[in-house]
Amino acid sequence: MGGRNNKRRQHMPLPIELEKVTGKVTKAVYDKIQHDQVRDLKKKTAALKQAATGSGRKRPATATPATATAAPKKQKQQPAKRKPIAKPESEDEEEESDSDGIKADGPDGGWDNAPLESDSEIAEDSFDEFDSDQDEVVTQQPLSLLSDDSDEEEEDEDGGVESYDEYDTDGEEPAVTFRDMEKRSRKLDAKRAEDAEMADMEIQAQDQALASEREVFELPSDEQVEAEKEAPLDLSQVQMRIQEIIRVLNNFADLRDPSRSRNDYMDQLKRDMCFYYGYNEFLMEKLLQLFTVSEAVEFFEANEVARPVTIRTNTLKTRRRDLAQALINRGVNLDPIGKWTKVGLTIFDSPVPVGATPEYMAGHYMIQAASSFLPVMALGPQENEKVLDMSAAPGGKTTYCAALMKNTGMMVANDANKEREKALVANIHRLGISNAIVCNYDGREFPKVMGGFDRVLLDAPCSGTGVISKDASVKTNKGPEDFSMLTHLQKELILSAIDSANADSATGGFIVYSTCSVTVDEDEAVVNYALSKRPNVKLVETGLDFGRPGFTSFRGQSFHHSLALTRRFYPHAHNMDGFFVAKFKKISNKIQVGDKQVVPAGSGAKLKQKKKSNKD
Repeated sequence: MGGRNNKRRQHMPLPIELEKVTGKVTKAVYDKIQHDQVRDLKKKTAALKQAATGSGRKRPATATPATATAAPKKQKQQPAKRKPIAKPESEDEEEESDSDGIKADGPDGGWDNAPLESDSEIAEDSFDEFDSDQDEVVTQQPLSLLSDDSDEEEEDEDGGVESYDEYDTDGEEPAVTFRDMEKRSRKLDAKRAEDAEMADMEIQAQDQALASEREVFELPSDEQVEAEKEAPLDLSQVQMRIQEIIRVLNNFADLRDPSRSRNDYMDQLKRDMCFYYGYNEFLMEKLLQLFTVSEAVEFFEANEVARPVTIRTNTLKTRRRDLAQALINRGVNLDPIGKWTKVGLTIFDSPVPVGATPEYMAGHYMIQAASSFLPVMALGPQENEKVLDMSAAPGGKTTYCAALMKNTGMMVANDANKEREKALVANIHRLGISNAIVCNYDGREFPKVMGGFDRVLLDAPCSGTGVISKDASVKTNKGPEDFSMLTHLQKELILSAIDSANADSATGGFIVYSTCSVTVDEDEAVVNYALSKRPNVKLVETGLDFGRPGFTSFRGQSFHHSLALTRRFYPHAHNMDGFFVAKFKKISNKIQVGDKQVVPAGSGAKLKQKKKSNKD
């Protein structure tokens, strides 16, 4: 005990004031406070007994110092029997024995002459005994949580003290001791070691991936290709080979087989993709020319997934907010298409058919693909204008134009297919369009029938390579003859559309050409042809703030530089059907042919000349 007391004297704790400043109550300080309290209690008890014996009368309750026990009666002091003192195993037992000894000093019957106090006064005075001007009340901690002597000696040797972090309040920051710093340092070291191990594992994985990428992929031989025609491989094997070929083509200089050319890899890739996605070789080759091999796979994968169902709000009868609320009340899960349109809604799920709701029957909306919004938005019809839709059925774009015109002016809806005009007429009536005229003419003859339009919209018939997700038959039933026939028809229709517009219009003179195809033959090549045949028009901005610019050169073909103003849309990039939009501005009704200026039939200038001649 002597050696331990000496060691404690060497490591005397800080004064209680400094301990309170630091916010810590260590075990050594707690023991010192408890011993001081016990010593003060002994002194005050002895003083109380001496005062009671000397005075012979009770002291006033207000002047009596508070004690931890009730005031005993006056009694002769007798020497207490001393019990054999056993060496305590720890300071906790030593403190308990001291407190028991104090309680045993009092007589059994109590002090008769001591002043009587209530429990509340005793409780209040007992706390006042430990109050002072300099010291604050120290919260007593359970002795069972204090460390034993061996732990205390180790802490004293290390120079650290233990803090009672678990008794800190939520508003106070836990005190940091040397032991806490050591624990945190160990945790940080363990974390660094774990991060270093993970980094090593990632490096090893990257090295393995690089090593596997450097492996040369061997193309199947001609005999294997012939054998696969008789016994095709599994789709999973074909898919893995497609990925390997794409990996080689993306890093052809390092991963190529020296005995094989790039064309060999491309030929094998076409065969595998035709087998995997179900395209004919002609269409597969035409589509692969548009993209890189990696993006081509994304395009083909997007064509295997149906596009979201979208509807257009009929602003002549309702607002999009009201329509959305009405459909939500019916259990429809929907969301706006995007920021680029204020009338479109995407339908994710519906407990009832979207084409059979009361709102649909009342003409509050039109089931319409998001891509077909684009040509109408580019055309931008105004009120009191004369607008022509050369290929109007089934009426989605026609009714959209009429809604933008607010049922003013004149909307001419033409379609060459008489059977399709039934749906066109039905939608016009259902949506409440009152400014539309429906006619059945071949678009190539239309300028001779009627001309002088402020704006003309031509959504030309096409191969449908942008809507393969809706019509999978396009994969196999489109060949070179179809593209040759379609491009010839599109060139004739675009010239008729240009001739039908009036360049002298105060608000218009615009022509929009669009297709649901992504091939250059039906898009940029047709627009470039129109620019060369009709020098009285020019390309202008479409007004669409998204989409990819059109090609100005493609596989050795050079187009007019203004074709960069056109816009392309792809299913894998914009989550809508493949589409192409070009917007012309007609600057003159006359065409310069050699030394003469010719006015095409149907133009506004020709009509003015006819009216003037009739008056004369």
